[in-house]
Amino acid sequence: MKGKSSYPLLWLAAALRAMRSVSPMTAVLALVVCGALVACGKHSSTSSDYTVGGTISGLTASGLVLINNGNTTLTVAAGATSWVFAGSFAAGSSYSVTVLTQPVGELCEVTSGGSATTLTGNVDNVTVACNVYGQWTWEGGLNTDNATGVYGTQSAAATTNLPGARYDSSSWTDSSGDFWLFGGYGYAAAGGLASLNDLWRYSPSTGLWTWISGGNAGNAGGAYGTQGSAAASNVPGARYSASAWYDAAGNLWLFGGYGYDSTGAVGALNDLWKFSPGSGEWTWISGGNAANASGAYGIQGTAGSATVPGARYSASSWIDSGYLWLFGGYGYDATGGLGTLNDLWRYTPSTGLWTWISGDNADNAGGVYGKPGTGAASNVPGARQAANAWVDSSGGLWLFGGYGYDAADAVGYLNDLWRFSPSTGLWTWINGGNADDANGVYGTQGSAAASNVPGARQAANTWIDSSGTVWLFGGSGYGSTGGVGYLNDLWRYSLSSGEWTWVSGGSTDNGLGIYGTQGTVSASTVPGARQASNSWIDSSGYLWLFGGAGYGSSDNGYLNDLWQFVPP
Repeated sequence: MKGKSSYPLLWLAAALRAMRSVSPMTAVLALVVCGALVACGKHSSTSSDYTVGGTISGLTASGLVLINNGNTTLTVAAGATSWVFAGSFAAGSSYSVTVLTQPVGELCEVTSGGSATTLTGNVDNVTVACNVYGQWTWEGGLNTDNATGVYGTQSAAATTNLPGARYDSSSWTDSSGDFWLFGGYGYAAAGGLASLNDLWRYSPSTGLWTWISGGNAGNAGGAYGTQGSAAASNVPGARYSASAWYDAAGNLWLFGGYGYDSTGAVGALNDLWKFSPGSGEWTWISGGNAANASGAYGIQGTAGSATVPGARYSASSWIDSGYLWLFGGYGYDATGGLGTLNDLWRYTPSTGLWTWISGDNADNAGGVYGKPGTGAASNVPGARQAANAWVDSSGGLWLFGGYGYDAADAVGYLNDLWRFSPSTGLWTWINGGNADDANGVYGTQGSAAASNVPGARQAANTWIDSSGTVWLFGGSGYGSTGGVGYLNDLWRYSLSSGEWTWVSGGSTDNGLGIYGTQGTVSASTVPGARQASNSWIDSSGYLWLFGGAGYGSSDNGYLNDLWQFVPP
């Protein structure tokens, strides 16, 4: 035979010589199988090998290396939108794609389609997501709702200690970088919802909670002692939605809220307290020891010994060089009317006197916005509660959103941004709307734009970092599509450019938390939507978030999860 027709005989002769040492039956079976395949010992790549690849989003840096089954690697170029491993993999084999090496300054994760037990065709649906906008990590607490507190021994840190689930607590960060948490509404040691007056300290360096002061049961009345005198037995009554400050001397300050007075009666409060971490003692400084007191305004701009804000809760607060500042909330005006307030107060610790600075002494006042970016004596934010506040490096007091009154005296959720200058005594409307219930304009995640603005909301969280960047998280209000719900969007505001950036989280409401593994960084982890949680910023500039009312991993309730956010 000539040409190609001679190949089978040559192959057969070679096969017979190779099989002289095996049994006749084995040889026959081998000949049958090899004959069916045409080329014994050779593996076909045309019908039984398959490729593995997929898509990638958000990758802007170099250095990402993917690996399949722990042995085949692929380096993905910066800016790539798709990828595929070189070569092919045998039909019927398994595959498992993971990240071997992270890119510089980013975090990537295989989010879907990353593994299968049997290859039956080419794979092109493995998705990889990279996060250049910063990263959340679940650091502590539970991913379920309504957990009771584990108090341990007072003043002793322990790995098992954990505040119970709660919302509307008060919080501070001290000069050593430790976090402080007081009261709120939630779960004490025995379970059951109640107002709380427990004081806790969290150390980021050790990851441990310490129960410092107050009770481990709910609804406790206040023990006021003598005004101006510290005592080991003194303690504020259980309360939520109080205002808080931390001063340069290391003292913690607490004002008002809704809770229990000296007689055990419940209502709005206007008592001012100071806690010294050094002595571990509380001092009742100012205000009444009975609930529901009216405000004593005196003369605007003039401090007086009888001047004092009325009882209130969900007010906003700031501290600057030596002064404590308080704005609005829900409570009692000069005539005993109960409503939403827009009065601005200043407390001077060196004199022990309050001064009514700005705003109305009657409740439910509408806002006077004026021209954006221009301060004026007639400008003033409308009455509101649960707004967010921060201080800039030049001492300006900033106010965002809340629930209250807009320019037309309509009441709803707000997203207006204001600045008050203590040196001029003027309010300036900076941006956001002057009407209530506005949807958010999110733009492109990670990109600042003049048109971007968070939706109207109340009870969000705010931080300001050492570079002067402002961070805003969550709350209750409007996402991008309308309808009130809990939010988990994280925003960044640049004081220099005046622009907002949507950084993380969803643009819609009521999102569940994605917890991952506690203490492990993951590109997909994010806190669930919530309001009235607590926040701190540590010495590294990282943001921390605790608890609130909202969504854990599967349900809606009160939370005690602790999160850390590392900015990009």
